[in-house]
Amino acid sequence: MIFTELSIPGVWRIDAEPSSDSRGEFARTFCADAFKERGLASQMVQTSTSLNHKRGTLRGMHYRDAADGEAKLIRCTHGKAFDVAVDLRPDSPTYLRWTGLELSAAARNSVYLPPGCAHGFISLTDDTEIFYMMSAPFKPGTEKGVRWNDPALGITWPIEPTVISDRDKSFPNIVVDPLQGR
Repeated sequence: MIFTELSIPGVWRIDAEPSSDSRGEFARTFCADAFKERGLASQMVQTSTSLNHKRGTLRGMHYRDAADGEAKLIRCTHGKAFDVAVDLRPDSPTYLRWTGLELSAAARNSVYLPPGCAHGFISLTDDTEIFYMMSAPFKPGTEKGVRWNDPALGITWPIEPTVISDRDKSFPNIVVDPLQGR
């Protein structure tokens, strides 16, 4: 696996290094030791999938309370998506900044988000499936969200969303402390 840290500390792009033969390819997509060597969560306790039937389906921006924070490893297993992380850690040098990358089944890449980052994506093809690994189990009442189009965040989505849940539409904008700034 090839680990590349993105513009937000702790957010990593992970590319598979497939080995090929006459049968096809084989590649590791997770290795606890490789994650632990980089100080990343190496114990994933839950996996989930998200199937998005329509191109332009936007999910996010989701995060959990700091006390119940979770790391996520996200991979696209069918189709293509633009995946976004927003740094919500007040003490981080990249607080309120975002980074995004395209995940696709063809590229077989993934992204790692540390606790304290909001996550969202938009499907770029019909029938896009996203596979999640999380370092903490789901706890009702701990998930929160911020608006996907909050001007304070300035996320540049590659296409206009066509499907957004009422819940995701109702998330609040970030309240920026003018004394703290961005």
